[in-house]
Amino acid sequence: MSTDFDILIAGGGLNGPTLALALAGAGMRVAVVDPRPADARTSETFDGRAYALAMASQRLLKALGLWGDLADKCQPIHQVKASQGQPGEGAARFFLHFDSAEIEEGPVGFMLEDRFLYRALLSAMEGQVTHMPGISVTGQQVGAAQVTAELSDGRQVTARLLIGADGRGSGVAERAGITRRGWDYGQTALVAAIDHELPHEGIAHQYFMATGPLAILPLPGNRSSVVWSETDANAGAIKALPDAEFLQVLRPRFGDFLGEISLAGQRFSYPLSLSLAETYIAPRIALVGDAAHGVHPIAGQGLNLGLRDVAALAQTLVEAARRGEDIGAGDVLERYQQWRRFDATSLALGMDAVNHLFASDNPLLGGLRGTGMGAVTALPGLRRRFMRQAAGLSVDPMPRLLAGQVL
Repeated sequence: MSTDFDILIAGGGLNGPTLALALAGAGMRVAVVDPRPADARTSETFDGRAYALAMASQRLLKALGLWGDLADKCQPIHQVKASQGQPGEGAARFFLHFDSAEIEEGPVGFMLEDRFLYRALLSAMEGQVTHMPGISVTGQQVGAAQVTAELSDGRQVTARLLIGADGRGSGVAERAGITRRGWDYGQTALVAAIDHELPHEGIAHQYFMATGPLAILPLPGNRSSVVWSETDANAGAIKALPDAEFLQVLRPRFGDFLGEISLAGQRFSYPLSLSLAETYIAPRIALVGDAAHGVHPIAGQGLNLGLRDVAALAQTLVEAARRGEDIGAGDVLERYQQWRRFDATSLALGMDAVNHLFASDNPLLGGLRGTGMGAVTALPGLRRRFMRQAAGLSVDPMPRLLAGQVL
């Protein structure tokens, strides 16, 4: 049966366009239905949003031909330091210290601004992918050989497979009857970029406090991205403060190791929760990214987990197509789910456990946490293992795109 597209992707954030490029590069007819308008996030002005890309994610972007234009816009993460902390007291005596010099592959990761990554994806889709900005998928009917999607502009389009890359509140998943499990953390993330007086030396810092973790992530120049998790009540009050008063509350938590600080760009906030889809697939449906698993930002792995999905699903579909299989068939989609679900769920629950472990001011637990962090730092083999996991180099089996190989 003839269809308008081989693949229809609902969601035009970052995972959807990346997947579209991977599939289009292998010869598939792909469309991205993107609720955002055509000029979304194309401003030249820095707005404060940035991502920590694991090395494996950087390799994926390189394999897709995107990294050449992005390499000089990113900040390599050379070291990671994590510690318990309290406002005004600085880092605790015992802390985790990861140095990328201990692994052969290079930096643990790269910080990249949202505007640069999104713009690169939009540009690369031109001529390869049918991009439908300002439009949403509002309905879907699954048949034996195709799925028909109803669009918000009144059109109907058909494809062999519909992919939900439409976030935690995925309409694709809901209409397919896919349920979710999870819970609210009672925390809100406050996100901002900070200009500072002293150089950060490419070091990422993570402070674990009872009200939530604070990450200070290096950006190009004397600038860092701050992801500050607080209880909902605290975050609501802090969010409402003028910029000058916001900085007064942040300073004792941020510390003085980077000298004087000031705001750069806008401030953002979003509630924190865990959200796991019961299944990543349904008849002629597959989910990627937050549509499949929404996680705590404690380790900055949300986008990286999504790009792991992208790499695994793209490889699964391309290999099936080359064998002459129906790319929307249940057995093909089950291969993708088996590849990704355990890894994503394990990492999500691991981050959940870390957040609960550190979100306590119990002095006994504090001592155990400090001792554990010190022990990991003192054991080179264990330290290297953690670094390789953070860099995305321990995924097994490793999708070709995450290894920097073309499909």
